Amino acid sequence: MKRCLIFRGGWDGHNPVETSDMIAGKLRAAGAEVDIKEGNKCLSELTLADYDLIVPVDTMNKLEGAGEKALLAAVRDGVNCGGWHGGMCDSYRQNTEYQYMTGGQWVVHPGGIIDYTVIVDAVDHPIMKGIAQEFKMKSEQYYMHTDPGNLVLAKTIFNGAVDPWINGTVMPCVWTRRYGKGKIFYSSLGHNFDDFKNTPEVSEIITRGLLWTLEML
Repeated sequence: MKRCLIFRGGWDGHNPVETSDMIAGKLRAAGAEVDIKEGNKCLSELTLADYDLIVPVDTMNKLEGAGEKALLAAVRDGVNCGGWHGGMCDSYRQNTEYQYMTGGQWVVHPGGIIDYTVIVDAVDHPIMKGIAQEFKMKSEQYYMHTDPGNLVLAKTIFNGAVDPWINGTVMPCVWTRRYGKGKIFYSSLGHNFDDFKNTPEVSEIITRGLLWTLEML
């Protein structure tokens, strides 16, 4: 049985408990074993090589010393990593090697909660297959610094209504990549639990992405 570790904490506005509980339930329903830990101290206390997937849900927190080294080493050696929104890519703003692993870092979300469209590029990829080629979101549209080596599965386009100078900017919002031997999945969708409840594509893409890292899709 595949084993997953979800560790959660940081800013409560992203509803780390509610969102991770939902995703944990979906992973368990698919046949995975899931451990949930509060905070990131578990990274230096557990044997991370015992897991097949690590899921950070830890917005705007700090990760230092042994925990950071253990996480990066585990993924380089073949443990997979995946997550969503700020829980994964606005977790540790000072940790550039962590950002190198994830493939992106949040910068800003112009206008806060706004209407925008998600456009699926990789319609035949197992994670996106059957997902509507375009679907609407009313949420934060993440503007990110992203790695050009990412395999982009979906994107959004900024309309410049708030910041005119970014009108037409194409922004990846779902991708996969590698870090060492580990597979990485990320979705910038999923600001809070309302997104998970009101836009079914959000939890579906995230669940599929995590299962893809486990070769359970």
